[in-house]
Amino acid sequence: MPNTFGHLFRITTWGESHGPGIGVVIDGCPPGLALSAADIQPDLDRRRPGQSAITTPRQEADRVEILSGVFEGRTTGTPVALWIRNADARPSAYTEMKDKFRPSHADYTYHVKYGHRDWRGGGRSSARETAARVAAGAVARKLLRERHGVEVLACVQQVHQIRAEIDPERLRFEDIEATPVRCPDPEAAGRMIRRIEEARREGDTVGGIVLGVARGVPAGWGEPVFDRLEADLAKAMLSLPASKGFEIGSGFRCATMTGREHNDPFVAEEGRIRPTTNHAGGVLGGISTGAPIVFRVAFKPVATIMQSQPTVDIHGRNTTLQGKGRHDPCVLPRAVPLVEAMTALVLIDHALRHEAQCGRRG
Repeated sequence: MPNTFGHLFRITTWGESHGPGIGVVIDGCPPGLALSAADIQPDLDRRRPGQSAITTPRQEADRVEILSGVFEGRTTGTPVALWIRNADARPSAYTEMKDKFRPSHADYTYHVKYGHRDWRGGGRSSARETAARVAAGAVARKLLRERHGVEVLACVQQVHQIRAEIDPERLRFEDIEATPVRCPDPEAAGRMIRRIEEARREGDTVGGIVLGVARGVPAGWGEPVFDRLEADLAKAMLSLPASKGFEIGSGFRCATMTGREHNDPFVAEEGRIRPTTNHAGGVLGGISTGAPIVFRVAFKPVATIMQSQPTVDIHGRNTTLQGKGRHDPCVLPRAVPLVEAMTALVLIDHALRHEAQCGRRG
């Protein structure tokens, strides 16, 4: 089921960019969790379009409605259905794309696979679908925080060639949200904003890197071999639109290190075993070590640029396409809540799997 993610905490998303709305069904949410739309809305507000001058001007309130699975303010254990209406859809802006494939979009691959596609803003392949993931992720985040003491954060570490040095141990939500680009380094954030504005003026786009951190994850979550914790995180992140790379801990930098440089020695303190460094990124053998889980996700430049590009139409004829519509010049600021949501969904699923197999929360 390609639209379903997770094992015990399972979500299925549905809807298209310019259809009536976007939704998600959460199956496996434990009963008894206090839940209302007010618990979900803040994360959606951070993802929604039109929130700042450096994002798409599309205006969507993204107001979430809980359709099922909650009674008298608490989850019942039955499926939780969440619905977000599309209010500012303008399919007419995409009329030319009905017969032409946008470069670096999924238009061509959807056409080849299905022979029939929703060309209105990409339909199902649009990043609009991620609103449903963020809604479900907010539920997962609340479960992690209240029942396991786990905190999930993400921030923009790099935009184009501008990179901030960020200490994952000291990362704070307030610092992330202090600027519209969601980089906790004010000096780097200012340069990132100027670079994004420059790209927009040129009709171009830029990419970058999001840093993800999960703190408070106990040792023991995860599975060996195929369902390794880092493998599930990688799948979750690479399922996001525009994501092109994933690394955990030292990542690709480990290729330049020796074993002595890379190893994380253990120490026992007050009856607790912990690694003294964290090149592993909080995971060994697919199972959490108790150290913070630290990873990075690379996002490509937004594919739609306001310039004419060569392409091909559905009849196989060479042609050109002028970019139109309302698009982000850089996806990074709005990708931060997406990374947090997918992280929370992976972690709560593994938390429930750990409880089911080992009979304890960790």
